[in-house]
Amino acid sequence: MTTVRIALGDRAYDIRIASGLLDSPQTFAAVANPKAAALIVSNITVAPLYAARLERSLAPHFARVLHCVLPDGEEYKTWQTLDQIFTALLHAQCDRRTTLFALGGGVIGDMTGFAAASYMRGVPFVQVPTTLLAQVDSSVGGKTAINHPLGKNMIGAFYQPRLVVADLATLHSLPQRELSAGMAEVIKHAAIADVDFLGWLETHIDALLAHDDAALATAVARCCRIKADVVAQDETESGLRAILNFGHTFGHAIEAGMGYGNWLHGEAVGAGMVLAAELSVRLGLLPRDEATRLSRLIARAGLPTRAPDLGAARWAELMQVDKKAEGGQVRFVLLHGLGHPVLRAAPLADVQASIAAHLQPGPVTSAA
Repeated sequence: MTTVRIALGDRAYDIRIASGLLDSPQTFAAVANPKAAALIVSNITVAPLYAARLERSLAPHFARVLHCVLPDGEEYKTWQTLDQIFTALLHAQCDRRTTLFALGGGVIGDMTGFAAASYMRGVPFVQVPTTLLAQVDSSVGGKTAINHPLGKNMIGAFYQPRLVVADLATLHSLPQRELSAGMAEVIKHAAIADVDFLGWLETHIDALLAHDDAALATAVARCCRIKADVVAQDETESGLRAILNFGHTFGHAIEAGMGYGNWLHGEAVGAGMVLAAELSVRLGLLPRDEATRLSRLIARAGLPTRAPDLGAARWAELMQVDKKAEGGQVRFVLLHGLGHPVLRAAPLADVQASIAAHLQPGPVTSAA
């Protein structure tokens, strides 16, 4: 088992990475509370696969184990769905000793964390990510949120889990499209922080897409270490942590503009990274051959490298609703060479030209 520590003082916690962790009660001994309840929050896709197994591992550690099963999809990352978690907690008369367990991908992790931050002004929660995207990115670092029709992840809280359990065996049940979507965040970590890791990905991309356990273990651990280092330096994204949003300003605009769920988050980020690299080239920051190298790897991962045509006005409107925007000015995470991210504003003409250079032909309703 690989353990990565998130160093946040009295809120520090471990990320545990290995196959078979879900079925071991010992995995969860550190968060045990025999006098309290545990609530497993999952969705209709993941719960039938793993909820009973997680319950068996939690049963020795808690007075009772409850379940809350939500609909599956980014389009359900809303106040209405979040309220289902609160209803489950209140209906079962759960007190502030209750621990929530987020069993699923990034949507479940974000909503469960937000519910934990809010219920009785804060109860413990544990991330049990079952997608590659969640294991390498969204389960780590304490970002919790729901979406709004006008912007993605604009309503939420920074709230750290007590533990992250990344069972690599759960990745074998992922559809190929979901695995590719997770690769977007893997590539992102390499592009902003580790050129050697980028080279490793170029060599091992086929093994990763074939669910090779050894390759997945290496990728998940490396991404978690990169993110752990960034989060330890800037927990609440007041500066450095913004680099983790490489490709996300464009990507979030695609998700909102196309309607949540039509493009998977990773698919939108894949195209978003191509646009951000193009903008970096146009601003004289990134050599063209490095942008091409990155785009080729994104394509090899099975991700889109062209964006939908939302219309210039709609692109501008959506990108204004971005957490990195300040004083009405949109700031982008760009690359001053691979492995060297910078945060800066860009002239609108260059932004529009970067989008125009990588538009999909014809009407597009989905990345699939």
